[in-house]
Amino acid sequence: MKFIISSQLLLKQLQLISGVLNSSNTLPILDNFLFEIKAKMLTVSASDLETTITTKIAVESKEDVSIAIPAKLLMDTLKSFPEQPLTFTINNQNFGVEISAGEGNYQFTGYNGDEFPRLPELEISSSFTIIGSVLSNGINKTVFASGNDDLRPVMSGIFFELSKGEVRLVATDAHKLVRYTRKDLKTEGDAGFIVPKKPLNLLKNVLSGSEEEVKVEYNETNVRFSVQDITVVSRLIEGKYPNYDAVIPADNPYKMVINRADFMNSLKRVSIFSNKSTHQVRLKMSGSELTLSAEDLDFSNAAKERLTCQYVGDDMEIGFNSRFLVEMLSNLQCEEVNLEMSAPNRAGILLPSESTDDQEDVLMLVMPVMLNH
Repeated sequence: MKFIISSQLLLKQLQLISGVLNSSNTLPILDNFLFEIKAKMLTVSASDLETTITTKIAVESKEDVSIAIPAKLLMDTLKSFPEQPLTFTINNQNFGVEISAGEGNYQFTGYNGDEFPRLPELEISSSFTIIGSVLSNGINKTVFASGNDDLRPVMSGIFFELSKGEVRLVATDAHKLVRYTRKDLKTEGDAGFIVPKKPLNLLKNVLSGSEEEVKVEYNETNVRFSVQDITVVSRLIEGKYPNYDAVIPADNPYKMVINRADFMNSLKRVSIFSNKSTHQVRLKMSGSELTLSAEDLDFSNAAKERLTCQYVGDDMEIGFNSRFLVEMLSNLQCEEVNLEMSAPNRAGILLPSESTDDQEDVLMLVMPVMLNH
């Protein structure tokens, strides 16, 4: 059985789906790509059992085939070729694979495609559609805030909360929280499900800058994202997501407006001198002045910077983990940000000062660090 395909086209598609492969798999078959040809359409799949990602490519072929091909060997081979047509010859009896390219000939052994895990079927699923760049933006703004605690798996993914005409993406690790709301989507009633971060990071790379529509289908156990020739299917995280609304302070009388880039760069500089375990930076707001300071008593390191800002409220001092603040500021694209606070021991709320999109709403929350006076 033979098929012909462009070397660079195949490499590009394999690079899109190869991120799902683990370096150590419990099932050896998962170290392979599954190649399936039906009616001149090649479907390539990669899986880690929790997440499966597939891509489709039209090929010249007279027969159907199903074979598992070693992923690393194939990727390394393709990277060494310039753009040229490759002829794959597959022996259905012993699963031998031969690649012919110009004067070159390369042979290796594949495996029976029937041993590869099958994609889960989504029965009685609900769905909605969303523009690729919008979903990518939502993942970008939230995924960094999700946790890594194996004891609290529900917080290691992104919570998709659907209600009439809007979708919320929420991520938290109990120290920081991001709520991203999109208000212009048609959804089928209220629903909520938690998607692991690995498939969402893969999807983010696939969707980067795409204006194509993504179809999102989900049921009790799985979710499927389909865009053009790429499909990502993932098992959902079981459990109830924490009541995140309860931790967002409703009344925040202390408000500061400041240039985002200046604030972020100042935090980066000052935090170099902070304690290496707490990364604590002290913010002192007074009138139109913000003073940032940090110290590491173990090494007698200290730093202080002053910035101008617009501040409403009594003078206040509050401490934050600088890494969390920098991460949040770097995931916002606005010129100025609002920092709203209610007390030195309550969460601070970070909001973009001006919105570039009326249909989008972003709220970031960061817990304070207790100041040692």
